[in-house]
Amino acid sequence: MHRLSFLVAVAMTLAALGPSTTATAAEPALVVDGSPAEKAAGEWIQLFNGKNLDGWTVKVKGFPVGENHAETFRVEDGKIVARFDKYEGPFRGRFGHLFYNEPFSHYRLRVEYRFVGEQAAGGPGWAIRNSGIMIHGQNPETMQRDQDFPVSLEVQLLAGDGTAPRPTGNLCTPGTNVIYQGKLHTDHCTNSTSDTYPQDEWVLCEVEVHGGRLIRHKINSKTVIEYSEPQLDPRDEYAKGLLDDGAEKMLTGGTISLQSESHPVEFRKVELLRLEE
Repeated sequence: MHRLSFLVAVAMTLAALGPSTTATAAEPALVVDGSPAEKAAGEWIQLFNGKNLDGWTVKVKGFPVGENHAETFRVEDGKIVARFDKYEGPFRGRFGHLFYNEPFSHYRLRVEYRFVGEQAAGGPGWAIRNSGIMIHGQNPETMQRDQDFPVSLEVQLLAGDGTAPRPTGNLCTPGTNVIYQGKLHTDHCTNSTSDTYPQDEWVLCEVEVHGGRLIRHKINSKTVIEYSEPQLDPRDEYAKGLLDDGAEKMLTGGTISLQSESHPVEFRKVELLRLEE
């Protein structure tokens, strides 16, 4: 068949079939493996490429944005790990956060984590087997050099101490408040209903986020706490600074970051599924 005739035939066939009912609009480009990539709706995005920290930014208290002090965050054996073996002297409150470079608003986030080894010398007692996933957070560039934690919602990750129950997937609120059980909740940390999991055991934490309407924490697929209407707390100096700079009080999205609080922790999966707004 002549090439022109063939093309005409194809065009007529497509027209007869009508518009596709399965096509979906491409989502905005994301940075995955260090390069832009379009992800279709319903596809899990691997925020961690398993090889390096491309697409992520470090902020450690006392150091400028982007300086990975003493390789606090690094990749070992295909895992993101927080380590303190290269620190000179005691921990001295050098809390760290590893920020993904793209903010999100409506999504499901899945992270597998475990605690290993011994706490860094000089780490606070409350930080033993303690880390977190920060969501709806401020950009690292807006943090003060000596700021402990980003203004955010913390999905607190804990491992058991071998004695008392110690749930994980809790809620902490550095610089924020939420609506919990129908009223404004200003407690800094609120326990979930999760089981206690020992050190060295891998645990799956999932966070389901619907902007500012509803946020739900799940541990090993079980819902353990939920809340709504996250908002900046004007009583907090860092949140007040954001408000003074024009930030909206009600939070509907923001950064995601992984925490280092003086106990070695490992993350072997960090993946995200966009949800319809």
